[in-house]
Amino acid sequence: MTDDAPQAAWRRNLYVCLFGSFTTILAMTLLLPFLPLYVQQLGVKDQAAIVQWSGAAYGATFLSAALVAPLWGRLADLYGRKLMLVRASLGMAIAMSLIGLAQTAWQLVLLRLLAGLLGGYASGSTVLVATQTPRERAGWALGTLSSGFMAGNLVGPLVGGMLPPLIGIRATFFAAGAIIFVAFLATVLLIRERRPERVARKDRPRGLWSSVPDKRPLIAMLTTGALLLFATMSIEPIITVYVAQLIHDASRVTLVAGVAMSATALGSMLSAARLGRLADRIGPWTVIVGSLAVSALLLIPQAFLTAGWQLVALRFLMGLALGGLLPCIASVIRHAVPHRIAGAMLGYSTSSQYVGQVAGPLVGGFLGGHFGMRSVFLGTSMLLAAGATGNFLASRAQRMQEAKSVAR
Repeated sequence: MTDDAPQAAWRRNLYVCLFGSFTTILAMTLLLPFLPLYVQQLGVKDQAAIVQWSGAAYGATFLSAALVAPLWGRLADLYGRKLMLVRASLGMAIAMSLIGLAQTAWQLVLLRLLAGLLGGYASGSTVLVATQTPRERAGWALGTLSSGFMAGNLVGPLVGGMLPPLIGIRATFFAAGAIIFVAFLATVLLIRERRPERVARKDRPRGLWSSVPDKRPLIAMLTTGALLLFATMSIEPIITVYVAQLIHDASRVTLVAGVAMSATALGSMLSAARLGRLADRIGPWTVIVGSLAVSALLLIPQAFLTAGWQLVALRFLMGLALGGLLPCIASVIRHAVPHRIAGAMLGYSTSSQYVGQVAGPLVGGFLGGHFGMRSVFLGTSMLLAAGATGNFLASRAQRMQEAKSVAR
């Protein structure tokens, strides 16, 4: 199947990828509410050690996933995108079930690393949808897929809070593995993809970057992907302390902090498909610049709040603005690089997003601890404003390049 594939085929692929991405991300995030309890069950008693092991176990999956995302993307270019989705869904189903059998904290961390190494369904779905969807519908399709990512991040902790009291922590992992196995079966049976043309080893591109004619759009998108996750995650280390300064009822602090964090994901989930459709009409560059600029402006009042509900409302609005970035980033990369290396470059994009996911809390915690809470919001605002400016200049340079090519 190619870009001019029948409508039913690419739509079916999209919906299967949407379900698979939702379930795998849900499985990766559902352990957040009970992770310290599971670590304690595995024999760790000291409170500080429980926190450290919990942090290591949670971050392990994203670290290993960031390292191997370009590799899986490259293999998808060579051997087929569906094959990588089959591998990822089966690997995640096995890894999640094994996590439920862990006996020590070391085993938990290693199995979380394994889940990241074997996974990558969400990034593989982006590659498949970006390369198989007709160009004029790519923004909407990628936006719809992005909504599934956000929904998984939003629902995962909720499911993780409800299931363990009902069926137990270990059974929760087994249930997650079973759901991902359903996604594996749907991927095998329902996704249709024309096998990529086999390229002789001597004809394969030796340097991926040297195969990109104009590297500026690609560099801009890798940077923007990191900025997106950085902006979303930078307040996580300080949000509970910040909310405690805004409300007087101590019993409501954690509730308001949790709602504020979820509000960003909810806003992005609601706006992703709509902004993707808008990008199909006016171009992804315009949406990217506008999203970054609006988000930079929304961060400024977050530094000067007087009530908890104001933070929730502004984080929701910020999520609405940021929702268009993921589909637009994938769309620009898809059309800025040769088809034969699109998977590898979209894999690098996934890695850059994980960099932002790791750097955001680290930098946010440092700024909040040394320069006060307001510095986190204002510093992130300045970064997003710089990103908007950089993308505006990159888009203008690309238009000028295209005009020169047409003139020739």
